[in-house]
Amino acid sequence: MIYRNLGRSGLQISALSFGAWVTFGKQIGDPVAKKLLHTAYDAGINFFDNAEVYAAGQAEIVMGAILKKSGWRRSSYLVSSKAYFGCEDEKPNQTGLSRKHLFEACHAALTRLQVDYLDLFYCHRPDPTTPILETCRAMHDLIAQGKVLYWGTSEWSAVQLQEAFRLCAAHNLHAPITEQPQYSLFHRTRVEKEYAPIFRDHGLGTTIWSPLASGLLTGKYNAGIPKDSRLSAPGMEWLRDMVLNDPKTPAKLATVPKFAALAEELGTTLPRLGVAWCLKNPHVSTVILGASRPEQLTENLGALDLIEKLTPAFMKRLDAISKPVAD
Repeated sequence: MIYRNLGRSGLQISALSFGAWVTFGKQIGDPVAKKLLHTAYDAGINFFDNAEVYAAGQAEIVMGAILKKSGWRRSSYLVSSKAYFGCEDEKPNQTGLSRKHLFEACHAALTRLQVDYLDLFYCHRPDPTTPILETCRAMHDLIAQGKVLYWGTSEWSAVQLQEAFRLCAAHNLHAPITEQPQYSLFHRTRVEKEYAPIFRDHGLGTTIWSPLASGLLTGKYNAGIPKDSRLSAPGMEWLRDMVLNDPKTPAKLATVPKFAALAEELGTTLPRLGVAWCLKNPHVSTVILGASRPEQLTENLGALDLIEKLTPAFMKRLDAISKPVAD
């Protein structure tokens, strides 16, 4: 495993990490979840990503039970949660980034995950109804209380991030150290262009999600939607509509065989190539992997062996296919 500093912090994070979105507490059973976590940990993965909204809190319950019984030293792994969407009834204050919801979401996550503190706590989306200063103060106070070690954001705009950094500096508050954006060969603009000044000025780390573009970069959707796939899962209709109704999706699917041919040149698989491409970006701290089977996870772990094979010339060939269809 490769370990990288998360942004300018001293926190060492594995280049590949494992996330519970969709699968834990919903698509797979607890025994498979245990096997996945242990497979990840044994491979050197030290970051496990979660959120209050994943399976309405059940994903954290499943992960917490496994971590509790694992016998692993708490110092050997990082665990996160995210707040914004809530996991209850969506009544006033049960969602968003208000001080009230952030404190209650943090306490609930600690209970579900059965840990004394969160290594990372994210603002899962920007909240236009809450002043950014209120959110920054709440995160700072959670860190001061020892309930959170570092905080970050997910899918915030560069403008919102710049404002958070400005306010934290002006009020002597702990600033975010990481952002969790979507990033893949099909989704590039935000990370590569919009965030460029943030990386330069603040050294922000990233824990990127959906490196395989919700499965498009595996090739499994070229002939339709398999019954056991993420897009066919109950409750994921919104993701299916977002992915398959995107006007660019037909063009993206048409490029998949081209990527697969390049993967074959390297003697590897398309998923490994997609993950390794993300890892080549120096602003990517870790790539969050998702899997419903241990063999899927083991397959994607092989991306580490490809990094050195992605020469500048090979990357240009990938860019020539990717850039015309990427968001």
